[in-house]
Amino acid sequence: MVVKKTIEQVFGKDRSAGRGNRVYDRQRMGMVMIMNLTPEEFADRIDALRTKLSEQGRLVVSLVDAAIAAFYARDAAEAQGVAAEDDRVDRIDVEIEWESVDLLTRAAAIECAVEPKQIRGLLTIVKINNELERIADAGTDIAELVSALANPEARFPETTLVMTNSVLGLLHSAVDCVAKSDAAIARQVLKSEHVVLNFKAEILRQAEQRVAEGSMPVDSAFDLHELTSLCMFIADHCTNVAEQIIYEQTGMIVRHTDESWEERAAEGRKGED
Repeated sequence: MVVKKTIEQVFGKDRSAGRGNRVYDRQRMGMVMIMNLTPEEFADRIDALRTKLSEQGRLVVSLVDAAIAAFYARDAAEAQGVAAEDDRVDRIDVEIEWESVDLLTRAAAIECAVEPKQIRGLLTIVKINNELERIADAGTDIAELVSALANPEARFPETTLVMTNSVLGLLHSAVDCVAKSDAAIARQVLKSEHVVLNFKAEILRQAEQRVAEGSMPVDSAFDLHELTSLCMFIADHCTNVAEQIIYEQTGMIVRHTDESWEERAAEGRKGED
Protein backbone atom coordinates (compact mmCIF):
# COMPACT_ATOMS: atom_id res chain seq x y z
CA MET A 1 0.00 0.00 0.00
CA VAL A 2 1.32 3.43 -0.93
CA VAL A 3 0.14 6.34 1.17
CA LYS A 4 0.34 9.32 -1.14
CA LYS A 5 -1.36 12.70 -1.47
CA THR A 6 -0.35 15.95 -3.03
CA ILE A 7 0.84 18.72 -0.75
CA GLU A 8 -2.24 20.79 -1.53
CA GLN A 9 -4.53 17.87 -0.67
CA VAL A 10 -2.91 17.43 2.74
CA PHE A 11 -2.36 21.05 3.79
CA GLY A 12 -4.44 23.20 1.44
CA LYS A 13 -3.08 25.50 -1.27
CA ASP A 14 -2.60 28.49 1.00
CA ARG A 15 -0.73 26.57 3.73
CA SER A 16 1.75 24.55 1.71
CA ALA A 17 5.12 25.26 0.23
CA GLY A 18 7.63 22.83 -1.21
CA ARG A 19 11.39 23.10 -1.30
CA GLY A 20 12.81 19.97 -2.88
CA ASN A 21 11.72 17.04 -0.73
CA ARG A 22 10.67 19.24 2.18
CA VAL A 23 7.13 20.28 3.07
CA TYR A 24 6.30 22.95 5.62
CA ASP A 25 3.16 22.75 7.79
CA ARG A 26 2.22 26.05 9.43
CA GLN A 27 -0.80 24.50 11.18
CA ARG A 28 1.06 24.02 14.46
CA MET A 29 3.63 26.10 16.32
CA GLY A 30 6.18 27.71 14.03
CA MET A 31 7.11 25.74 10.98
CA VAL A 32 7.38 21.94 11.09
CA MET A 33 9.56 20.42 8.40
CA ILE A 34 8.33 17.12 6.97
CA MET A 35 11.12 15.05 5.48
CA ASN A 36 10.86 11.94 3.34
CA LEU A 37 9.65 8.93 5.33
CA THR A 38 10.86 5.43 4.57
CA PRO A 39 8.83 2.30 5.39
CA GLU A 40 11.48 1.39 7.95
CA GLU A 41 11.15 4.78 9.63
CA PHE A 42 7.37 4.43 9.61
CA ALA A 43 7.71 1.06 11.39
CA ASP A 44 10.15 2.53 13.92
CA ARG A 45 7.76 5.36 14.71
CA ILE A 46 4.91 2.91 15.27
CA ASP A 47 7.11 0.89 17.64
CA ALA A 48 7.94 4.06 19.57
CA LEU A 49 4.26 4.98 19.79
CA ARG A 50 3.41 1.48 21.00
CA THR A 51 6.05 1.79 23.74
CA LYS A 52 4.57 5.12 24.79
CA LEU A 53 1.08 3.60 24.76
CA SER A 54 2.25 0.75 27.02
CA GLU A 55 3.71 3.27 29.44
CA GLN A 56 0.40 5.14 29.39
CA GLY A 57 -1.34 1.87 30.17
CA ARG A 58 0.83 1.26 33.22
CA LEU A 59 0.16 4.81 34.40
CA VAL A 60 -3.59 4.26 34.07
CA VAL A 61 -3.36 1.00 36.05
CA SER A 62 -1.50 2.84 38.80
CA LEU A 63 -4.11 5.61 38.80
CA VAL A 64 -7.07 3.26 39.11
CA ASP A 65 -5.29 1.24 41.80
CA ALA A 66 -4.66 4.44 43.80
CA ALA A 67 -8.24 5.59 43.29
CA ILE A 68 -9.70 2.37 44.65
CA ALA A 69 -7.28 2.40 47.59
CA ALA A 70 -8.25 6.00 48.37
CA PHE A 71 -11.92 5.08 48.22
CA TYR A 72 -11.65 2.25 50.74
CA ALA A 73 -9.36 4.28 53.02
CA ARG A 74 -11.59 7.36 52.66
CA ASP A 75 -8.32 9.22 52.06
CA ALA A 76 -9.05 12.68 50.61
CA ALA A 77 -5.36 13.55 50.16
CA GLU A 78 -4.73 10.37 48.16
CA ALA A 79 -7.82 11.12 46.10
CA GLN A 80 -6.42 14.53 45.18
CA GLY A 81 -3.22 12.85 44.07
CA VAL A 82 -5.27 10.75 41.65
CA ALA A 83 -6.61 13.93 40.04
CA ALA A 84 -3.05 15.13 39.49
CA GLU A 85 -2.14 11.83 37.80
CA ASP A 86 -5.21 12.18 35.57
CA ASP A 87 -3.79 15.47 34.30
CA ARG A 88 -0.61 13.60 33.39
CA VAL A 89 -2.62 10.94 31.56
CA ASP A 90 -4.43 13.68 29.62
CA ARG A 91 -1.13 15.24 28.52
CA ILE A 92 0.24 11.93 27.27
CA ASP A 93 -3.07 11.19 25.56
CA VAL A 94 -2.72 14.39 23.51
CA GLU A 95 0.94 13.64 22.74
CA ILE A 96 0.15 10.16 21.41
CA GLU A 97 -2.72 11.44 19.31
CA TRP A 98 -0.69 14.28 17.80
CA GLU A 99 2.31 12.06 17.08
CA SER A 100 0.00 9.54 15.38
CA VAL A 101 -1.60 12.22 13.23
CA ASP A 102 1.82 13.62 12.42
CA LEU A 103 3.09 10.22 11.31
CA LEU A 104 0.10 9.56 9.08
CA THR A 105 0.35 13.08 7.64
CA ARG A 106 4.01 12.53 6.78
CA ALA A 107 3.18 9.24 5.07
CA ALA A 108 0.35 10.84 3.12
CA ALA A 109 2.29 13.98 2.18
CA ILE A 110 5.25 12.16 0.69
CA GLU A 111 5.00 8.80 -1.02
CA CYS A 112 5.59 6.02 1.51
CA ALA A 113 4.93 2.34 0.90
CA VAL A 114 3.51 0.74 4.07
CA GLU A 115 1.77 -2.55 4.79
CA PRO A 116 -1.99 -2.59 5.56
CA LYS A 117 -1.18 -4.13 8.95
CA GLN A 118 1.00 -1.11 9.77
CA ILE A 119 -1.86 1.27 9.08
CA ARG A 120 -4.14 -0.96 11.15
CA GLY A 121 -1.56 -0.87 13.93
CA LEU A 122 -1.40 2.91 13.92
CA LEU A 123 -5.20 3.24 14.00
CA THR A 124 -5.30 0.72 16.84
CA ILE A 125 -2.87 2.81 18.87
CA VAL A 126 -5.08 5.88 18.46
CA LYS A 127 -8.21 3.96 19.48
CA ILE A 128 -6.63 2.29 22.51
CA ASN A 129 -5.13 5.60 23.58
CA ASN A 130 -8.67 6.98 23.77
CA GLU A 131 -9.90 3.95 25.74
CA LEU A 132 -7.13 4.37 28.31
CA GLU A 133 -7.96 8.05 28.78
CA ARG A 134 -11.61 7.16 29.44
CA ILE A 135 -10.55 4.52 31.99
CA ALA A 136 -8.42 7.11 33.77
CA ASP A 137 -11.43 9.44 33.89
CA ALA A 138 -13.48 6.71 35.56
CA GLY A 139 -10.69 6.09 38.05
CA THR A 140 -10.67 9.79 38.89
CA ASP A 141 -14.44 9.67 39.38
CA ILE A 142 -13.96 6.82 41.88
CA ALA A 143 -11.44 8.93 43.80
CA GLU A 144 -13.86 11.86 43.83
CA LEU A 145 -16.45 9.68 45.53
CA VAL A 146 -14.33 9.95 48.70
CA SER A 147 -15.49 13.51 49.32
CA ALA A 148 -19.00 12.90 47.96
CA LEU A 149 -20.03 9.91 50.09
CA ALA A 150 -23.28 10.53 51.96
CA ASN A 151 -21.94 8.51 54.90
CA PRO A 152 -18.14 8.11 54.96
CA GLU A 153 -18.47 5.54 57.73
CA ALA A 154 -20.75 3.30 55.67
CA ARG A 155 -19.41 -0.17 54.98
CA PHE A 156 -20.35 -1.82 51.73
CA PRO A 157 -20.86 -5.56 51.12
CA GLU A 158 -17.65 -7.60 51.14
CA THR A 159 -18.38 -8.57 47.55
CA THR A 160 -17.61 -4.97 46.60
CA LEU A 161 -13.91 -5.45 47.37
CA VAL A 162 -13.88 -8.63 45.28
CA MET A 163 -15.44 -6.73 42.39
CA THR A 164 -12.95 -3.86 42.50
CA ASN A 165 -10.07 -6.36 42.67
CA SER A 166 -11.51 -8.15 39.64
CA VAL A 167 -11.66 -4.89 37.71
CA LEU A 168 -8.03 -4.17 38.56
CA GLY A 169 -7.08 -7.64 37.35
CA LEU A 170 -9.02 -7.09 34.14
CA LEU A 171 -7.26 -3.76 33.60
CA HIS A 172 -3.84 -5.33 34.22
CA SER A 173 -4.61 -7.98 31.58
CA ALA A 174 -5.89 -5.42 29.08
CA VAL A 175 -2.72 -3.35 29.41
CA ASP A 176 -0.63 -6.53 29.22
CA CYS A 177 -2.24 -7.58 25.94
CA VAL A 178 -1.39 -4.13 24.55
CA ALA A 179 2.25 -4.29 25.68
CA LYS A 180 2.67 -7.78 24.23
CA SER A 181 0.34 -7.37 21.22
CA ASP A 182 -1.16 -10.66 22.38
CA ALA A 183 -4.57 -11.67 21.02
CA ALA A 184 -4.70 -14.68 23.37
CA ILE A 185 -4.55 -12.43 26.45
CA ALA A 186 -7.12 -10.16 24.80
CA ARG A 187 -9.51 -13.09 24.48
CA GLN A 188 -9.09 -13.83 28.19
CA VAL A 189 -10.10 -10.25 28.92
CA LEU A 190 -13.28 -10.72 26.90
CA LYS A 191 -14.07 -13.95 28.74
CA SER A 192 -13.67 -12.24 32.13
CA GLU A 193 -15.98 -9.25 31.64
CA HIS A 194 -19.08 -11.20 32.65
CA VAL A 195 -17.53 -11.82 36.08
CA VAL A 196 -17.59 -8.08 36.82
CA LEU A 197 -21.14 -7.83 35.53
CA ASN A 198 -22.26 -10.68 37.78
CA PHE A 199 -20.58 -9.06 40.79
CA LYS A 200 -22.40 -5.80 40.11
CA ALA A 201 -25.76 -7.58 39.93
CA GLU A 202 -25.12 -9.43 43.19
CA ILE A 203 -23.87 -6.33 45.02
CA LEU A 204 -26.88 -4.28 44.01
CA ARG A 205 -29.20 -7.13 45.00
CA GLN A 206 -27.58 -7.19 48.46
CA ALA A 207 -27.85 -3.41 48.73
CA GLU A 208 -31.54 -3.49 47.84
CA GLN A 209 -32.12 -6.13 50.50
CA ARG A 210 -30.22 -4.14 53.14
CA VAL A 211 -32.14 -0.97 52.31
CA ALA A 212 -35.40 -2.89 52.70
CA GLU A 213 -34.20 -4.20 56.07
CA GLY A 214 -33.17 -0.72 57.18
CA SER A 215 -29.50 -1.66 57.63
CA MET A 216 -28.28 0.54 54.75
CA PRO A 217 -29.35 4.15 54.14
CA VAL A 218 -30.75 4.87 50.70
CA ASP A 219 -28.01 7.47 50.07
CA SER A 220 -25.31 4.87 50.75
CA ALA A 221 -27.02 2.52 48.32
CA PHE A 222 -26.80 5.24 45.68
CA ASP A 223 -23.08 5.66 46.44
CA LEU A 224 -22.60 1.92 46.04
CA HIS A 225 -24.46 1.98 42.75
CA GLU A 226 -22.17 4.76 41.52
CA LEU A 227 -19.05 2.80 42.46
CA THR A 228 -20.19 -0.41 40.78
CA SER A 229 -21.26 1.50 37.66
CA LEU A 230 -17.82 3.08 37.37
CA CYS A 231 -16.22 -0.35 37.78
CA MET A 232 -18.45 -1.70 35.03
CA PHE A 233 -17.49 1.29 32.87
CA ILE A 234 -13.80 0.44 33.31
CA ALA A 235 -14.47 -3.22 32.48
CA ASP A 236 -16.33 -2.22 29.29
CA HIS A 237 -13.40 -0.12 28.12
CA CYS A 238 -10.98 -2.95 28.95
CA THR A 239 -12.93 -5.20 26.58
CA ASN A 240 -12.81 -2.46 23.95
CA VAL A 241 -9.02 -2.48 24.27
CA ALA A 242 -8.99 -6.27 23.92
CA GLU A 243 -11.17 -6.11 20.82
CA GLN A 244 -8.78 -3.64 19.20
CA ILE A 245 -5.81 -5.92 19.85
CA ILE A 246 -7.66 -8.88 18.33
CA TYR A 247 -8.47 -6.80 15.26
CA GLU A 248 -4.91 -5.53 14.92
CA GLN A 249 -3.32 -8.95 15.26
CA THR A 250 -5.82 -11.06 13.30
CA GLY A 251 -7.96 -8.73 11.20
CA MET A 252 -11.03 -10.21 12.92
CA ILE A 253 -13.82 -8.04 14.33
CA VAL A 254 -15.42 -8.99 17.65
CA ARG A 255 -19.21 -9.05 17.65
CA HIS A 256 -21.23 -9.53 20.84
CA THR A 257 -24.22 -11.84 21.10
CA ASP A 258 -26.75 -12.07 23.95
CA GLU A 259 -24.58 -14.33 26.09
CA SER A 260 -21.15 -14.37 24.49
CA TRP A 261 -19.00 -12.91 21.71
CA GLU A 262 -17.51 -14.15 18.48
CA GLU A 263 -14.84 -13.14 16.00
CA ARG A 264 -15.90 -12.42 12.45
CA ALA A 265 -13.88 -11.52 9.41
CA ALA A 266 -14.34 -7.92 8.34
CA GLU A 267 -16.33 -7.53 5.15
CA GLY A 268 -14.12 -8.35 2.20
CA ARG A 269 -11.47 -9.91 4.45
CA LYS A 270 -10.62 -13.43 5.58
CA GLY A 271 -8.92 -12.76 8.86
CA GLU A 272 -5.21 -12.40 9.45
CA ASP A 273 -3.07 -10.92 6.68
